[in-house]
Amino acid sequence: MTTGKINVSVENIFPLIKKFLYSDHEIFLRELVSNATDATLKLKHLTNIGEASVEYGNPVIEVKIDKEGKKLHIIDQGLGMTGEEVEKYINQVAFSGAEEFLEKYKDSAKDSGIIGHFGLGFYSAFMVAEKVEIITKSYKDEPAVHWICDGSPEFTLEPADKTTRGTEIILNIAEDSLDFLEESKIRELLKKYNKFMPVPIKFGTHTETLPTPEDAGADYQPEEVEVDTIINNPNPAWTKQPADLTEEDYKNFYHELYPTQFEEPLFNIHLNVDYPFNLTGILYFPKLSSDLQVQKDKIQLYQNQVFVTDNVEGIVPEFLTMLRGVIDSPDIPLNVSRSYLQADGAVKKISNYITRKVADKLKSLFSENREDFEQKWNDIKIVLEYGMLSEPKFYEKSGAFVLYPTVDGKFFTLEELKEQLAANQTDKDGKLVLLYASNKDVQHSYIAEARDKGYEVLLLDSPIVSHLIQKLEADNDKVTFVRVDSDTVDKLIAKDEEQISKLSDEEKDKLKSQLEAVVPGQSYTVQLEAMDSNAAPFRITQPEFMRRMKEMSQSGGGGMFGMGNFPEMYNLVVNTNSELAGNILNADDSNREAIVKQALDLAKLSQNLLKGEELTAFVKRSFELIK
Repeated sequence: MTTGKINVSVENIFPLIKKFLYSDHEIFLRELVSNATDATLKLKHLTNIGEASVEYGNPVIEVKIDKEGKKLHIIDQGLGMTGEEVEKYINQVAFSGAEEFLEKYKDSAKDSGIIGHFGLGFYSAFMVAEKVEIITKSYKDEPAVHWICDGSPEFTLEPADKTTRGTEIILNIAEDSLDFLEESKIRELLKKYNKFMPVPIKFGTHTETLPTPEDAGADYQPEEVEVDTIINNPNPAWTKQPADLTEEDYKNFYHELYPTQFEEPLFNIHLNVDYPFNLTGILYFPKLSSDLQVQKDKIQLYQNQVFVTDNVEGIVPEFLTMLRGVIDSPDIPLNVSRSYLQADGAVKKISNYITRKVADKLKSLFSENREDFEQKWNDIKIVLEYGMLSEPKFYEKSGAFVLYPTVDGKFFTLEELKEQLAANQTDKDGKLVLLYASNKDVQHSYIAEARDKGYEVLLLDSPIVSHLIQKLEADNDKVTFVRVDSDTVDKLIAKDEEQISKLSDEEKDKLKSQLEAVVPGQSYTVQLEAMDSNAAPFRITQPEFMRRMKEMSQSGGGGMFGMGNFPEMYNLVVNTNSELAGNILNADDSNREAIVKQALDLAKLSQNLLKGEELTAFVKRSFELIK
């Protein structure tokens, strides 16, 4: 037996390990199972190239709880270590980075998890254990050894009677960490971090019934056997080639990732690149609601099939964090801070690659089956529109597949709109005016008037539409977007034609004064306009620019400063060629006020603006009129 002191210049590293990793102390199991996996896969490699003359077999990693003895065992059938290697790797190399670690992070515990970055992963065991033991036998023909350390710099190394190849780590669990002896807790952690590790992980056993033989008699008793419970899937879909997977395989893997998700994904994107970095993965487009916040943190990040995090911001472009799926890359460091990841050059390249790959896939889906793509549009548009606003590289490619639906269910790309609507919807200044509605029901009467004129009306109803059309207009100087309720139908697309008013200038001035005496000026600007005599006599519109800036300010990231708090302002457009305008002009004072109030309320009703007390008074007044 030998005893010694671990090669570390600080008096006691273990309390520091515990302190620095306390916020995430559950990762000890991930680290130890990862080490066991590495030892197993290294042995596989050595046997493959003929450097290890042993039988690789079908190794498993076993995690075992001894609740009575307060111990947790992690057992592998990998390389194992000789006494000399234990001395080298456990007592020296593991602490080579200790001083750098302490120097860099002594003032901040916020970057917990960095310990693995310095080769200290094995020592994360001391976050939950008061004593750690290693019993190991090398694949080389050398005796087994037993290493013991109680969390001080002293260790003991003695011969062991282990006869099988591999390593067993025994954690003597500390009193403040006894929850790690609960079967449910360990199963939860293995499922979280090691669900897709490339070596089978055994955790307990279960009973299985053997199939009944074909020639079994009526009184045959089915036979039961005890079998290992393998808690992981060592060959998940993303590790396979796309050519080897069916649509059914992709869907089954989606439900393996998200067992509580019953809806099928709309489509998937298989990522597979080996230069200039390594990355594999599968991203799924789920059906999305209009709420940008609900969906995040559904993509799982792995490094060599070891779970790292489901906070992938900085690795996956922000607009794609609403997707689901898996990304696996050995080029993403396992234990580093979020700020480090965002500054890392390889990570930035990965983000750009994912953006390009998603755009290419969307383009091919659109080209291969446009009808199917159109049917899915409303379920994916929020991601794509957000991508156009936030990711310049995605915006560049988006013209090939981003769609603009109409109120009657047709779909156009922007180029198609330019080609097909130019003849009828170009204004007198040569600008193509794209009319749109944000709510088919609320804006129904305005849509109907525009459609009667032969105009196409788009349905743009996502919460970020004001930002999006602002960007599109900036990049297409001969295109402008105008909501159908922002002006009267004749002025939405200004032509050179001009309607003649039945009223003289003097009559118009008088009518305007009469209206302004009744209509509340803090909310409505009265405008007189000569229109077709059959057009609505009173029409409420909301100026495009003011409304759009207000919407942008309210949804963040744009608009004029403070406009989100501005009161709503509307135009009341009165048709001077309508019969009602003449009636108001000629009415006596007592009747005029009632007529104007009733007409204004009808106009407000058509815009869904009549509510509460005003609506109650309007209904009561309307009943009075039909007595």
